[in-house]
Amino acid sequence: MVRTRFAPSPTGVLHIGSVRTALFCWLYARRHNGKFILRIEDTDLERSTQENVDAILDGMNWLGLDADEDPIFQTDRFDRYHEIANQLFESGKAYRCYSTKEELEALREEQKKKGEKTRYDGRYRDVPPKENNDNYVLRFKNPLDGSVIVEDAVKGKVEFKNDELDDLIILRSDGTPTYNFTVVVDDIDMNISHVIRGDDHLNNTPRQINIYEALGAKPPTFAHIPMTLGEDGSKLSKRHGAMDIREYREKGYLPAALLNYMARLGWSHGDQEVFSVDEMISLFDIRDINKASSTFSSDKLLWLNHQHINKLNYDEIIPLLKYHMTVLEIDYESGPDLKEIINVYSERSETVLDMAKSSIYCFQDIDDYDDKAVKKHLRPVILDPLNDVKSEFEKINNWKKENIDSAIEKIVNRYEINMGKLGQPLRVAVTGSSMSPSINKTLTLIGKNRSIERINKAIEIIKKRIESNKE
Repeated sequence: MVRTRFAPSPTGVLHIGSVRTALFCWLYARRHNGKFILRIEDTDLERSTQENVDAILDGMNWLGLDADEDPIFQTDRFDRYHEIANQLFESGKAYRCYSTKEELEALREEQKKKGEKTRYDGRYRDVPPKENNDNYVLRFKNPLDGSVIVEDAVKGKVEFKNDELDDLIILRSDGTPTYNFTVVVDDIDMNISHVIRGDDHLNNTPRQINIYEALGAKPPTFAHIPMTLGEDGSKLSKRHGAMDIREYREKGYLPAALLNYMARLGWSHGDQEVFSVDEMISLFDIRDINKASSTFSSDKLLWLNHQHINKLNYDEIIPLLKYHMTVLEIDYESGPDLKEIINVYSERSETVLDMAKSSIYCFQDIDDYDDKAVKKHLRPVILDPLNDVKSEFEKINNWKKENIDSAIEKIVNRYEINMGKLGQPLRVAVTGSSMSPSINKTLTLIGKNRSIERINKAIEIIKKRIESNKE
């Protein structure tokens, strides 16, 4: 069975680069009816926090990247790591190193002067354990000759010489296990078949393969995916968009759009740009991942988000819209049906937050008018047409688009003005600004009573303006 794992460290929150790794692991498992495992690598006790654990779990849940088993925490497995480390030590495949920090620093300085690669020289490799001395680290005995061949599913064949690898620490002096050791123990115990991760881990792979072999275990298939870069070609950072994934939720992005975009960063299927999650599952293969780095584009992500807003059904988008309306303190039950909001505003909205903000006036009174729009459109010349259109609106029994159009057209013809001369003042009157969907759709959503109340308010604004001019 295919079993993949995503193994974030809670020394930080879940960000966009990590999401792509999680997504590729999740897609591959789903494509092959396998299992996707979430492992929290929290062995860095000083920097790992429960807050970051919660952020990771919350982000994964929002994205819909569901794990098939309960999350595994490395801090719950320390006894297991010590057991395996002791096995390696007892079998002569690991040893105690008593080098002090001063000794190691002196070694590094000497190697630098000689122009050599800085690494541990194995000076305690064959030294018998010292009795009554607990001040040591446990090092793995890396093979001294030969090569490690990594048959990478993305990079192809990569060879590493063993004599270029030093004896890595597997247990620190305080007993805490190290990354390269714990991931091997975990992946063996969890029957991980495919390790899909960033290519910044490629240099760790030969060390890990040697530990697999020392433990008599078959290494998984490795797939090292190229890093994602910012638009300036530098490492992806917060200024490029590598922020807490939950910030994208707060900005109104859709999980499906975000996953679609992250999948396309380094993976493709012909010229297709927009994918549903089901399509990605059916088409994804690690062999199709590009070998070159990809570039993160905020504009492209926003474009894709807009495409997904227009593709989602009501059941998918209404909960997201309610979420943002709640955050904005909009009583979404006090206005039109949210399906109608989506019908009218989806084409105009790049994010769900845009949709919620743009439709506020459909649910609550207008507190602030756009001064420029008021000055330009609520002028004395439009007072009589506004009064008359209000009267026509009051006669409408069935408040629907066709009847609204008929009432407006009657006033336009009566005063022999074009639609814009009445439509824009009406728009400012009922929305507070000069920007909205078509005036008949806008009025339909706002409703008859609210529309008439706001037109009355606009009439009072014009009357005050006339009085002010007289003074």
